[in-house]
Amino acid sequence: MKKVLLTLFFAGFIMIPLFAQQANPSQEKNNNNEADADGPKAKWEVLVADLGEVPARTSKDAEFKLTNTGNKPLIITSARASCGCTNLKYSRDPVLPGESTALSVTFNGSGNGPFTKTISVQTNESQASTVLRITGTVVNKTSDSQ
Repeated sequence: MKKVLLTLFFAGFIMIPLFAQQANPSQEKNNNNEADADGPKAKWEVLVADLGEVPARTSKDAEFKLTNTGNKPLIITSARASCGCTNLKYSRDPVLPGESTALSVTFNGSGNGPFTKTISVQTNESQASTVLRITGTVVNKTSDSQ
């Protein structure tokens, strides 16, 4: 009797993880399909823009293109630059499914040397922010002529 009970116990112990593993992948697929099937979806063309060399005390522009690949309107709820040397312009109007918009960035070069600035963009797609970056090198003309 003890052998039968021990055999059943071990068989049940082995079978539980097998059934649990089979259920999880299908549940994940259903959850992902539901999220993909409904709502706005932000797709950025690029996440990093290299401005190259920027002369000191001048401005240089970059543009980040955003397309709504979802099936509901996408809204940029906020966009914030990491410093005051970076100005942003973007539309507050909803981006309809299949449509695109742009976030314009103007960097005002100061100092001398390489830089990396970040822009955090929040949309109604999710609570997480997308981080865009601009990079380049500020070139001080007075130091080049010496």
